[in-house]
Amino acid sequence: MRIGILTSGGDCPGLNAVIRGIVLKGTEINDQEFVGFRGGWRGVVKSDLIELGRANVRGIAKEGGTILGTSRTNPFEGEGGPERIQANMEREGIDAIIAIGGEGTLAAAKRLTDAGLKIVGVPKTIDNDLDATDYTFGFDTAVQIATDAMDRLRTTGDSHSRCMVAEVMGRHVGWIALHSGMAAGAHAILIPEQKTTMDEVRGWVESANARGRSPLVVVAEGFIPGSADDAHSERGLDAFGRPRLGGIGERLAPMIEEMTGIETRATTLGHIQRGGVPSAFDRVLATRLGMAASDSVQAGNWGQMVALRGTEIENVGFEEALGKLKTVPQARYDEAAQLFG
Repeated sequence: MRIGILTSGGDCPGLNAVIRGIVLKGTEINDQEFVGFRGGWRGVVKSDLIELGRANVRGIAKEGGTILGTSRTNPFEGEGGPERIQANMEREGIDAIIAIGGEGTLAAAKRLTDAGLKIVGVPKTIDNDLDATDYTFGFDTAVQIATDAMDRLRTTGDSHSRCMVAEVMGRHVGWIALHSGMAAGAHAILIPEQKTTMDEVRGWVESANARGRSPLVVVAEGFIPGSADDAHSERGLDAFGRPRLGGIGERLAPMIEEMTGIETRATTLGHIQRGGVPSAFDRVLATRLGMAASDSVQAGNWGQMVALRGTEIENVGFEEALGKLKTVPQARYDEAAQLFG
């Protein structure tokens, strides 16, 4: 069986470990052959591919990014569509596709599967917001990077008696903000799931300042202040029609300074959370998911993705993964909020 692999959407620590897991298990155990599509769905539509063998994936598990490249191409726009993709697959002798990506990628994979294409998915999102899997690779690395950055912000905040605002990724959910904020000892954590007023933020900041501390406020990019209706966005839409978020930290900093009189600075961590080598946890998880994806193709589990449930890797339907986002439960936020201020 000849299988095409693609990585789509935002890059993420652990993508190369997935590719390596797929190729090694597939070539050595399942008698499979592989090609890689360059640039995500764009490579599928344009039939831009490279051969993938054991030599191509040697040593890549520890590398960040993706050797195949990625994009946010929508496979149904422009020259795309199931007929074009199926024709490309037949011409190249490709029997099935393994799509590695997040919500947008898997939604496209489901539509293509419904149209008759043979596709298996591997969940990828540093936000950890896919409901059908307990954890996604890249999340652990992103949390560690954010925590390290906040530890550094704390020292400069203490030196200048400033309030520091750290903006982290999190379009719809606040898992990165919650975990990194708790790890760094933040005095306030602001996430999309939780409506928080600026009066509450002021109270936490002033409480920390009154104890002689330099306040640290962690905010997810998708956080919506209590008086606003939508997340802060100034950069238009992506290929899937979603607003490009970012900048809420810079918006909050002057508001906090005006309300409290405390000098406040904001730092947006942005893409630094996606870069660099994956953590040991993410390398292991990504490798296991890749190996399971090869087995899933062998079993003909089309329209399904591999997922972590507890400590085991299982198969779940695309529809289960796309039904709803895995949000931060109220109890988890309340637990963290006991340490605010």
